[in-house]
Amino acid sequence: MKRFPFPLSADVPLYLAPMAGVSESPFRRICRRFGADVVVTEFLSAEGIRRENPATVSKLRFGDDERPIGVQIFGADPNGMGEAAAFVTDVFQPEFIDINFGCPVKKVVKRNGGSGCLKDLDLVQEIIRAVSRSTHLPVTVKTRSGWNEDTRDPVAIALRMQDAGARAFTLHARTRTQMYSGSARWEEIAAVVDALEIPVLGNGDIKSPEDAVRMHRITNCAGIMIGRGAFGQPWIFDQTKDLLAGRAKRPDPPVEERFAIALDHARMANDYEPDRRGAAIEFRKHLGWYVKGLPASAELRKRLHAVTSLGEVEGIFEDYLQNRERYVAGDDRDGAPVEPLEAA
Repeated sequence: MKRFPFPLSADVPLYLAPMAGVSESPFRRICRRFGADVVVTEFLSAEGIRRENPATVSKLRFGDDERPIGVQIFGADPNGMGEAAAFVTDVFQPEFIDINFGCPVKKVVKRNGGSGCLKDLDLVQEIIRAVSRSTHLPVTVKTRSGWNEDTRDPVAIALRMQDAGARAFTLHARTRTQMYSGSARWEEIAAVVDALEIPVLGNGDIKSPEDAVRMHRITNCAGIMIGRGAFGQPWIFDQTKDLLAGRAKRPDPPVEERFAIALDHARMANDYEPDRRGAAIEFRKHLGWYVKGLPASAELRKRLHAVTSLGEVEGIFEDYLQNRERYVAGDDRDGAPVEPLEAA
């Protein structure tokens, strides 16, 4: 059996993916509460960490209720990545350090970070070795299937990363040039699972608990990483565990409970950020995700996307619950798309 490099009780651990602007401490805590076995920080610049940039270092904060947790770093300079890993290890002591070789975002790639590294696999190996030398913590990696279709070779990429010292491997089975278009090729995850001696996590196109179980059945991956599928429905982890265990899936929470969860999440965000108004504005995206699919969701989301305080959110939710019949009569559910904010 391929063992994870830190203790886990779950046979098939469920990870919350690192996502820029989303995988902050409050959301990680909510997802842990609803069944996520492992969480990972949003991806952070090694350069910002090694220079102890206050904005970057503040995003490294986490509580004991978030463990086990990994810190994900990105960069293209092996020495700088090693220094960042040493700082994270000494100051924050997470369970593992994850290297981002998958982010397709232009501003990251143009500095050869994220999936930009996939154009130079020698550099990828140098980075993994430098980070591994700089920490006693397990070093894991998250990547894509290649830079483009011409270089698409996830098994070769995975083997080189394993050879360089990666202790676990996560594949988002798209290339960088695909961004989030098309479909993730889960058969590539299966091929990597067969080729590697280390645990492989599958990632990409998991929108429901059923998707997660189907991925596991198709790929036999050791663990499952869920990203955008957790937006507005952190209970996806518990529901996935039900299905993996052969139990009936617990139902989605009723609207009253959904609002209570959203408010609890909002309070944690309010307490976490020193700027309360800024915290409320930043939290608007989560509010939109929590109400997606409800009757009159477009109207509700429009109101929530204008809030500047937690108190306003409570008032809007209370009005919706007290006037539910009016909202249902004017139902305008629109199935708004979920933004692709995953780091890889």
